[in-house]
Amino acid sequence: MYAVIKTGGKQYRVVAGETLKIETVAGEVGSAIVLDKVLMVGNGDVVSVGQPLLAGATVTATIVSNGRGEKIRIFKMRRRKHYQKHQGHRQNFTEIRIDGISA
Repeated sequence: MYAVIKTGGKQYRVVAGETLKIETVAGEVGSAIVLDKVLMVGNGDVVSVGQPLLAGATVTATIVSNGRGEKIRIFKMRRRKHYQKHQGHRQNFTEIRIDGISA
């Protein structure tokens, strides 16, 4: 059984037991969260698609860790103008483990 969920402006295909990194959600490590924006649920040949969301479908997950991703370096330059700009960015994330899918 799998589901397609929407969180943090992105869509993820999840199955039970899987761990994934999503945008930061509020909660302590070890606490359970419920993701209720389920777009699709598939179980073998039976596929249920919402318009846009499935009513009554939820995905339960446990927060494994909170962290920051790899540093991304931004370098802008205008040739012959003596202009250089350096900038960096690290995106926060929450790692979750999918416990179950209910449709």
